[in-house]
Amino acid sequence: MAAELIEGGPIADGIKEKARADIQALGRAPKLVGVLASDNPGAKYYAKSQEKACKEVGIEYALHELDPNSSQADLASHIAGINADDSITGVILLVPVPDGVNARQVQQAIAPDKDVEGVHPANIGKLFYGDFSLPPCTAHAVVAMLEHANVDLKGKETVVIGHSEIVGKPTVVMLLQSLMESPTVTCCHIATADLAFHTQRAEVLIVAAGKAGLVTGDMVKEGAVIIDVGINRVRVEVEGKKKTKIVGDVEFEAAREKASLITPVPGGVGLVTTAMLLRNTVECARRQA
Repeated sequence: MAAELIEGGPIADGIKEKARADIQALGRAPKLVGVLASDNPGAKYYAKSQEKACKEVGIEYALHELDPNSSQADLASHIAGINADDSITGVILLVPVPDGVNARQVQQAIAPDKDVEGVHPANIGKLFYGDFSLPPCTAHAVVAMLEHANVDLKGKETVVIGHSEIVGKPTVVMLLQSLMESPTVTCCHIATADLAFHTQRAEVLIVAAGKAGLVTGDMVKEGAVIIDVGINRVRVEVEGKKKTKIVGDVEFEAAREKASLITPVPGGVGLVTTAMLLRNTVECARRQA
């Protein structure tokens, strides 16, 4: 029997509804600023998507477009101005950044209470103490989807593929939040020698590697719960024509035949991640209020 889907839409809708209510309680619309120093079409499309999502819940959005040849000092100076502006409650740095600019250092220049992505060292550090008030959006989305699906994690063999600062590592930390109810977590990555050995043992499998089709059906344990974080654009042939298709890191159809629960791509983690960005934006505004 094919696995049941963990759809992102209903979960995202619930998060957005709470964001609307929280904004009403604040009595003030949060304001999110995107900082873009690039001509990259994907980054501009992402900014438009952010603006649309913000409007849905009553968050003001503004895009600050800087010269694509901006230096790191230029970006840092602009961020400093935003930090000092009380009318702006949140800021997100859009990538890619200009050549020679260290995106991580620029993100660290954002005031922790305006860090809607939850990637400032101050906010990441709080995860280790069980404070998830401003966590990285995608990691929070993964945990929320498991909670929504009522997945019992206690002692479960759980494999996270990917160890990035914004998804893999914080996901591992958030999964280990409970002293008595946490799963047993293994983190796999590019240096893992035998990936299938780990995935075939996983009762819960979280894949965030950014590589289409990395996990094939034969790598999945019967009855596993699969959270596919990957969003990859691939070219496929449909009726003799090449088209772009969005796929995850997991071979969906093959994996669905063995799993008990699985997230679709698109329509899964991505929708919840966007909703978590809105949730974090409201949390930043609440802190400043």
